[in-house]
Amino acid sequence: MNSSASSVVDPAAPPRSNPIRIGVSACLLGREVRWDGGHKRDRFVTDGLGRFVEFVPLCPEVESGLSIPRPTLRLAGEIDDPRLVFGDSGADYTEVMRSFARARLHTLADLDLCGFILKSDSPSCGLERVRVYGKGGMALRKGRGLFAAELAARFPLLPLEEEGRLNDAKLRETFVERVFAYRRWLDFVAAGVSLARMVDFHRIHKYLLLAHSPEHYAACGRLVARGKALSRAELREQYGELFMRGMARAATRGRHTNVLQHMAGYFKKQLDAASKDELHRTLDDYSDGLVPLIVPITLIRHHVRVFGLAYLEEQVYLAPHPKELMLRNQV
Repeated sequence: MNSSASSVVDPAAPPRSNPIRIGVSACLLGREVRWDGGHKRDRFVTDGLGRFVEFVPLCPEVESGLSIPRPTLRLAGEIDDPRLVFGDSGADYTEVMRSFARARLHTLADLDLCGFILKSDSPSCGLERVRVYGKGGMALRKGRGLFAAELAARFPLLPLEEEGRLNDAKLRETFVERVFAYRRWLDFVAAGVSLARMVDFHRIHKYLLLAHSPEHYAACGRLVARGKALSRAELREQYGELFMRGMARAATRGRHTNVLQHMAGYFKKQLDAASKDELHRTLDDYSDGLVPLIVPITLIRHHVRVFGLAYLEEQVYLAPHPKELMLRNQV
């Protein structure tokens, strides 16, 4: 059953104002839609993330017309262009699924999705390493589910992840940061793109982007610098792609440490000796893997408030997602 804490949106209903809306394989919410009539409810999805987002549940197999229960499907043939077939009969379901996926994704385009969580290993929803059965029955874990492939092609910047990979703390935080970053980007675009507003957006995301990808931060900066030579549409499209591609790279302990050191430089001259020593020791402890990211972040935020440093206060890096998720307590 679905968690009472999560919110499920009716795709046919008009969207509310700026929700964090995430598509999700319906079985992960506890819906009994799998081939055997079961589900694969994921606690982080329903009880954790579900407190802060609206879910758009979707089961490609059921919605495309298959029953519950039903014969199992699998990918077969060429790795680069597999067929979706029934495991018992070998009957081909490929074109039915592709036709359904394209039509369904057209309706999803109106919902401003900020991410999508897919069921791993599924021949329809699996994002990576799905078994593809070749001639002779040998299976290679090199495929992608047919619906997932259509989803990735239709929404190339949309944050996508599998529920199994969300068990990894770093991948979990990366995905959630991308989801909330994409919502901010959609809000920015909806309010109207101007060069001045783009400069502001780039400024407040400086340290977040640096933690994920210094290369993409630099490329975004160069783009903004020559923004007067671009149309607003060109600036929007090029910056949005660079921004989300950069956010897709997982932040590392080394890049986090570099960002924290840069932020600490803004107030190091204002600290007394004891406070300066505490800050250095805390950053070293994080760099050495002795404490999680939330420890230096909390100390940095304390000093930012004490000294009233407006430039740092507005940095999204210091609060990129709800603290209640406690993601930075684990990385």
